[in-house]
Amino acid sequence: MKVIILEDETRAANYLERLIQKVAPEIKVIAKVESVRDAVPFLAAHTDIDLIFSDVQLADGLSFDIFGQVAVKCPIIFTTAYDHYAIEAFKTNGIDYLLKPVEEERLKQAIEKVKMFSPSVSLEKLLSITSKSNMKNYKSRFMVKIGDKIKSIPLDEVLTFYSLEKATFFHTASNRDYCIDYSIDQVEELLDPALFFRINRKYIVSIKACSNILAWTNSRLRLKIDGIDDDDIIVARERVQEFKEWLDR
Repeated sequence: MKVIILEDETRAANYLERLIQKVAPEIKVIAKVESVRDAVPFLAAHTDIDLIFSDVQLADGLSFDIFGQVAVKCPIIFTTAYDHYAIEAFKTNGIDYLLKPVEEERLKQAIEKVKMFSPSVSLEKLLSITSKSNMKNYKSRFMVKIGDKIKSIPLDEVLTFYSLEKATFFHTASNRDYCIDYSIDQVEELLDPALFFRINRKYIVSIKACSNILAWTNSRLRLKIDGIDDDDIIVARERVQEFKEWLDR
């Protein structure tokens, strides 16, 4: 099976290629293309491609612009850090929509769908296999109670979630702390992994909170977050490499 990757971030493209080779060694990645401008003539000249892995946002525009200029007959697996392009993706030949960082098991599932693609299976039927249940809807806000009032706090304002004395709180950029009725494990499942990272058992941090990182003992990293005086905002040693890759995506 011949595959191309449309991705403008070299590290992300290489990571995806390694993951593809791991879960489906029979697949051959023949090219990695970074821009809409380069992808259009490439796809026009290579009509025997079996599968496309495509980020949505490329160096010079959205990948949807490619598929509006050149007829693509093969299925497309979209990979992106944003879930709000999903509907547009399925208007093309998109058969799956993987949120970054791409997980091995989800990649396996997507490739299994591609293997079902044959002349005897129409694209419409294949698309019907892809249900909305595969596209996880992450929370965009949390409701909190302040006295006798209810307030909704957008996630854009949240720097970190943390557990304290069997309760869970979040800390905002405006230096406010709110208690929520979720465990820290439940919160982790509700958050977009492209925007939040679980650094240890106690803390989940936003990408916005990662501007002040210090080298710490035992090959760990320590984060300093405005308004929080806690020595426990430390990236666990076993999570340091993954954390660095998350920051670099």
